[in-house]
Amino acid sequence: MVTVEFASSLRRHVECAPQRVQAGNLRLVLEAALLAAPELAPYVFDDQRCVRKHVAVFVNQDLVRDRIRLDQTLRTDDHVLVIQALTGG
Repeated sequence: MVTVEFASSLRRHVECAPQRVQAGNLRLVLEAALLAAPELAPYVFDDQRCVRKHVAVFVNQDLVRDRIRLDQTLRTDDHVLVIQALTGG
């Protein structure tokens, strides 16, 4: 199973415990994890189901740069972290 965790900056909007979901491509993994908290999906995805620009997704601490296809294949021991990418002045 793949572990998917949503950072506290996103969980402050909608609580969602870390999820363990079937391995597959990144899109399927994210969609499966969001079934536990569907209200969180609009914070992660835009209306085209691409990862929002202010959200960063990491797989095993490596930043995912493709926000559109999300076709990276994940293995059962992978860890996905979804964070709100904040900037400040």
